[in-house]
Amino acid sequence: MGRPSKLVASIVLGAGLMALTISARAELPSEDVGQVLRLPERVGDHWLWVPDRLFRHSVLFDGDSGRMLGAIDSGLQVSPRAPLWSQERSEIYNVDTTYSRGHRGERHDYLVIYDSRSLEVKGDVELPPKTADTGTGIALVGLLDGDRFVVVLNQSPGSSVSVVDLQTRQMVAEVQTAGCAAVFPAGPSRFGMLCGDGTAINVHLKPDGALDRIRRSPSFFDVVDDPITEKGVRDGSTWWFASFGGLLYEVDFGSDAPSPKAPWPLLSKEELEDGYRIGGAQHLAYHPGNKRLYSVTHQGGPGSHKDPGDEIWVYDLPSKTKIDVFSAPNLIAPFLGPQAGFDAEGTVGSILSFVLPNMGVHSIAVTPDSKPLLFMRHADLGAVGVLDALSGEHLRDIDETGLSGALLVIP
Repeated sequence: MGRPSKLVASIVLGAGLMALTISARAELPSEDVGQVLRLPERVGDHWLWVPDRLFRHSVLFDGDSGRMLGAIDSGLQVSPRAPLWSQERSEIYNVDTTYSRGHRGERHDYLVIYDSRSLEVKGDVELPPKTADTGTGIALVGLLDGDRFVVVLNQSPGSSVSVVDLQTRQMVAEVQTAGCAAVFPAGPSRFGMLCGDGTAINVHLKPDGALDRIRRSPSFFDVVDDPITEKGVRDGSTWWFASFGGLLYEVDFGSDAPSPKAPWPLLSKEELEDGYRIGGAQHLAYHPGNKRLYSVTHQGGPGSHKDPGDEIWVYDLPSKTKIDVFSAPNLIAPFLGPQAGFDAEGTVGSILSFVLPNMGVHSIAVTPDSKPLLFMRHADLGAVGVLDALSGEHLRDIDETGLSGALLVIP
C-alpha cells in the first residue's frame, strides 16, 4: 500500500497504545432526551457548517464555543452540497439526491427547504435528476443576491443550470451552458461560470427567473498549461480564482460580460523553485472588510495541487503582497482524542501533536465580521482548527465534527 495508508495506520496504532496507558476515563453525564431547541433568529457571526460525506449530513457549529447547534441531512451524493441560508426568508436550502432502491433505482433530486430556527423540513422542489456531484461540493449551488433565486449546476454529462424561484417554490428555468461549469452569484439576477475554452460567461435572468441572455468574456487563462480552479472567493460581483501554478485571477461579473484582469503571482520565482505550491480542496478564503486573502500552501512541486498544506499564506489584495504566514494546527489529536478517551489539549494530546507529523489542511473559510475567525480542516480528520484570522493565533479545535469531507461553509 502507499505511504498515506501506512501513515494513517501508524497514527491509529500509536494513539491506541497511548490510550491503553490511560488508567481511567471520565464518566459521561447522563443525557437529557426529548429536548427541542430553536436557533436564534440572527445567524451567529462565528457559525460554521461542516458537511460530512460519510455520515451524509451537514452539522452547524458555534466557532466560539465549539458547540454543535444542529444538523441537516443530505442524500446519497458523493459529498453534501453547500447549505444555503436565507436570513430574509428564515430558511435553509439543501440539494439532495435519492434513489428508489436505496443506492440504485430511479433517481430524484430535490431542493429541500428547512426552517432556519427549528431545522424542520418545510417543503421541497423537485429538480432534474442530474444535479452535478463532486468530492468537494464547491460551486455547485448558489443563492443569488436578494434571496429570490437558487441556481443549481447540472451535469449529465452536458452542463446546464436549474433556476428555482423561492417565492413560488418552483423550478422556473433550465439554462443550457455547454462547456461551462460552476456557479458564482454576482447579483439578484446574474451569475458567472467558468468555461473549458479559457473564458467565462455571465448568465442574466429575467425578473421571473427565465433566461434573458448569456455573455462571454475573451479567453484569459490557459486550460492546458496552467488552468484555474473553481474554488473562488467573492467580494460583491468580483471573484478571485487561483491557477495551479499560483497565479491569482480577478474576474468582475458585474457587467454585461465578465471582465477579467491580468493575473499576478501568489508565489515568487524563488518560492516556486523551492517547491512551494497552492493546494488543497477549498484552498482560498477572503475577508471583504480588511481585503485579506488566505491561501493554503505546501511544498510539493508541480502536480500537487490537491495536497493539503501546513501553512496559510496571507495576502493584502490591494497591494498584491504577502503580509503573513500562519501555521496550520495539527488536527490528529483533536480527531483521535474523543475516541481514545484523552483530552486533545491535555498531556497526551500535546505529546501526540508534538510527535506525530502535521498532516496539514485541505480547506479554509473565514468569517466576515470585524473579529474574524479562520476555520480549517483536513479532509480525512474529523476536527476543525480555529485561528484568529488577524493574528494567526491558534484559539481552539472543534472535535467530533464528523469523519470525512473537505467543504466548510460560513452561513
